[in-house]
Amino acid sequence: MRILLVEDDTLLAEGVKTALIQHQYRVDWVADGQAALHALAVEPFDAMILDLGLPSIDGMRVLTQVRRDQQNLPVLILTARDALESRLAGLNAGADDYLLKPFELAELLARLRAIMRRALGQAQDQILLGDLVLDTQLQEVYWQGCLVHLSRREYALLLELVKHRNRVLSRQQLETLIYGWDDEVESNALEVHIHHLRKKLAPHLIRTLRGVGYLLHLNETP
Repeated sequence: MRILLVEDDTLLAEGVKTALIQHQYRVDWVADGQAALHALAVEPFDAMILDLGLPSIDGMRVLTQVRRDQQNLPVLILTARDALESRLAGLNAGADDYLLKPFELAELLARLRAIMRRALGQAQDQILLGDLVLDTQLQEVYWQGCLVHLSRREYALLLELVKHRNRVLSRQQLETLIYGWDDEVESNALEVHIHHLRKKLAPHLIRTLRGVGYLLHLNETP
């Protein structure tokens, strides 16, 4: 899943970004509110971690703008503002959760997973689709009851296809969803990942609509 991290403390941002990447998230980092709004306008993200004390545009103004434009984007406020009034203001403005600095990484990860689950309409970390099961906390995939070992990119691609299973996604859309700004993308990388998923799971699992894109093709249980 792709996260936008908005934090002007370089040391903290680098630490959070590194930790999230180690947990298989794709993370893009900006250091001010204006850059955050620009990034959200041109790129898709699964969630945003937002500091409040930002240069150029304050985090509260960013949140207000985001809620006008992207009502369903999960937002986790990460800030040192510990006054009750600040917490209430952030939540009332549309934040999904609020975490005070300093914090434990385990709590940040748990809160991030929780707000993204709610955005997907899930009560648990497992996504059940017939013979296919994804555990979004452990980042494990089961096909017909058997654990399937996927690479980081393969898992990210499968998760995006599952999340958008009622839509055809173009190659460009999928590359934008599974790669961050710092990633280098080889010309045939997406096709290679799709080939591997079909081989490890089932040949019919991902349909190719020539000239259009890709679609998850799976008979789901009622």
